[in-house]
Amino acid sequence: MATPLGARGTAQRPTTRPQVLTGARVVLPTGTVPDGRVTIDGTKIAAGAPHGDVIDVTGHWLVPGFIDLHNHGGGGASFSGTAEDVLKAIHTHRLHGTTTLVASTVTDDMDILVRQAGLLSELAEQGDLAGIHFEGPFISPCRKGAHSEALLRDPDPAEVRKLIDAARGRASMVTLATELPGGLDSVRLLAEHGVIAAVGHTDATYEQTVQAIEAGATVATHLFNAMPPLGHRSPGPIAALLEDERVTVELINDGTHLHPAALELAFRHAGPGRVAFITDAMDAAGIGDGRYLLGPLEVEVSDGVARLVEGGSIAGSTLTQDRAFQRAVTIDRLPVEDVVAALSANPARLLGIEDRVGSLEAGKDADLVLLDENFEVKGVMRKGDWVVDPQLA
Repeated sequence: MATPLGARGTAQRPTTRPQVLTGARVVLPTGTVPDGRVTIDGTKIAAGAPHGDVIDVTGHWLVPGFIDLHNHGGGGASFSGTAEDVLKAIHTHRLHGTTTLVASTVTDDMDILVRQAGLLSELAEQGDLAGIHFEGPFISPCRKGAHSEALLRDPDPAEVRKLIDAARGRASMVTLATELPGGLDSVRLLAEHGVIAAVGHTDATYEQTVQAIEAGATVATHLFNAMPPLGHRSPGPIAALLEDERVTVELINDGTHLHPAALELAFRHAGPGRVAFITDAMDAAGIGDGRYLLGPLEVEVSDGVARLVEGGSIAGSTLTQDRAFQRAVTIDRLPVEDVVAALSANPARLLGIEDRVGSLEAGKDADLVLLDENFEVKGVMRKGDWVVDPQLA
């Protein structure tokens, strides 16, 4: 019996017969098909229509499973914790439609990060995670956000290499303040090893950011947040990151991190093909208000907003990707197809896994989310198994 939305547990029901989902508005790479059909055979989306169990999902939307590039935890658990904690956080986000997830660490002692990289890489090898994102410790003390300043360090390429080696081929991304000593050399090192170099928690100028992009940086870590604001005489990193076609910009669409006008600016200037919605979620995602830890720092969550107890800086989010989707469509008034790209196709392409996930196409993993007319989650499937059974009443 699959676990219902919002409940705890990890049980899933294996499927043996093909399933044919009919009647929904199906969002494909070529556009939305009204009264569409998706066939699942085993763990994959199938072409054609083999005989199987027909599920009528008329009045709903079918979209690809969400992909989160930047996530620190959820369900009261952190990706800096034990294997049990990590699996709990993964499951929490699966209940909200995130079928592919990159685990993000937070600044800590290097030995602790190396040890955690080993644990996370094992879970990535098992298929539970899509990779590891190291956010810190190679970031600017001027833009540290919810990172411990005492543990920050310059991006020495040797230390960056130590982390990616510890990840055993599962490092997906490293966030750097590329203006710091060793920053550009570290970007080049990451590019050579096929790891995404992300510009973030940075105090860089426009010119320094252009240099980082030329060196191989391809992602803006939560654009606008933890970087200098856009100025008419000093455009800073925001202008450089938005204008370059090689850069994908992360956006946290929770209504707290970004004003709607900033979100619109990013979408309008970068275009829907270069935006990736992320959660930057911490332990409280899927749980609620209270006191939590983000790495070594204490966080107070009140009315869904996470802030450091000491200093009051925003400390990640309590966002889940279904809420980001719903807000983008209903409040920001973005086209559903553009939102699907930001939540699925674009991050899949960035991670180099678009041959397996990111769109509802034959041969890809049967990862999908069923949404009602109000864009509330009514079903989640991962690799052909219902994580959240269809709720059609």
